[in-house]
Amino acid sequence: MHDILITWSPQETRVALIENGAVQELHIERTLERGLVGNIYLGKVARVLPGMQSAFIDIGLERAAFLHVADLHTAGQHPRNPGHDHGPLLPIETQVFEGQTLTVQVVKDPIGTKGARLSTQVSIAGRMLVFLPQDNHIGISQKIGSVEAREQLRQRMQVLVGRPEDGGGGGFILRTNAEEATDAELADDIDYLRKTWTQIRQRALAQPAGTLLHQDLSLTERVLRDMATEATQSIRIDSRLQYDRLKAFGAVYTPTSAAKLEHYRGERPIFDLYGVEEEIARALARRVELKSGGYLIVDQTEALTTIDVNTGGYVGARNFDDTIFKTNLEAAQAIARQLRLRNLGGIIIIDFIDMLREDHRDNVLAEFRKQLGRDRTKVTVSGFSPLGLVEMTRKRTRESLAHMLCEPCPTCEGRGQVKTARTVCYNILREILREARQFNPKEFRVVASAAVVEMLLDEESAHLAGLSDFIGKPVSLRTEPSMSPEQYDIVLL
Repeated sequence: MHDILITWSPQETRVALIENGAVQELHIERTLERGLVGNIYLGKVARVLPGMQSAFIDIGLERAAFLHVADLHTAGQHPRNPGHDHGPLLPIETQVFEGQTLTVQVVKDPIGTKGARLSTQVSIAGRMLVFLPQDNHIGISQKIGSVEAREQLRQRMQVLVGRPEDGGGGGFILRTNAEEATDAELADDIDYLRKTWTQIRQRALAQPAGTLLHQDLSLTERVLRDMATEATQSIRIDSRLQYDRLKAFGAVYTPTSAAKLEHYRGERPIFDLYGVEEEIARALARRVELKSGGYLIVDQTEALTTIDVNTGGYVGARNFDDTIFKTNLEAAQAIARQLRLRNLGGIIIIDFIDMLREDHRDNVLAEFRKQLGRDRTKVTVSGFSPLGLVEMTRKRTRESLAHMLCEPCPTCEGRGQVKTARTVCYNILREILREARQFNPKEFRVVASAAVVEMLLDEESAHLAGLSDFIGKPVSLRTEPSMSPEQYDIVLL
């Protein structure tokens, strides 16, 4: 069983999933960083460009959006791939005209001077399904099991979707997390998506061109749709305004989840109840302390994430093998939690401390898989490799916590280390020698950080004096507080 805490402010919404008194997941959404992808607008054709086979559509934004002929939906065409097995595309000028009103969806955010890219093929994402209201086929993610499993899911969906003449129809794509879904869960998603599409069509009939008809759900709404399950005991939110909005939204779309909503009225900030702020700070650190005295080192790179397990100060077991085994067992639990907390995705390599006994390795792997069983995100874990590493993948669903809250250090440019003051000093000495061969100034002035200037005046003073005598020019020094440890400038006077 778990609880969900929501703290809301006009600029940011933060959600924490609490299980056994500890934070297991964190979700953050910032108002100014929400993109337009997925938004559905009632657009008006401003201009048709036959030479580019595209059109500019006014959807009420600062810049007109762009619609290419390949993104025009025509009955019978394959979604997102018009013209698929249907011969050449019809010219855009025969399909749209200036002043025409179209229901369009943003498929790419505006970048720089370019407007948003649009499609008339509408798709609405649900918890486990993607709804294609203009189509009638049922698609299954290729990542779902075997051919037999996909066919079984397709047959179940055909029964649940029903026939168009009975009020059913519409196309659906099953996402990977629908693999283990029950018929009741799938039916709830179908019902939610159809209600959403009905509301979009009603707004399109009543609103003028340039109106936003549908926006992808906010984080608070996604809590009710995606995060709340039978295991959720309560959903507490600290904003009365958002509580009322969520109650109204949940009453229509997710009545079961809405019944668990509570308005938090306490004086203490809601995240202070379980120390969530401290947990966020720890989730951004490279080192994770274990209760026994051991620790983890988490390194996130472009290609993969590595997690190293160390015994640290733990020496409590009866012998060396037991010490390693107990540290690895505790690490298995901590790693599973850190993956969810930090939302680490892609390839993950775990270097447990080497274990000589086969049963110890099996027990650690079993415990790790058991802890990962709580993860709502799809994971695959292999056994120990010949080098003693555990390789796994975790589906990327959103940016990791570190990528969302942090940016690369401008001083080290994301390397995590900077050159020593001595290294910078020697770079300066080499550059002065290089410039002395090309130019003939009266004096060289070195402008650098305090640490570098101090070393040139102290430990490296003999080398600096020797260079000055060799080139026959004086070298003066000036400290610049705003410079980083690696920055310097050589001025010719």
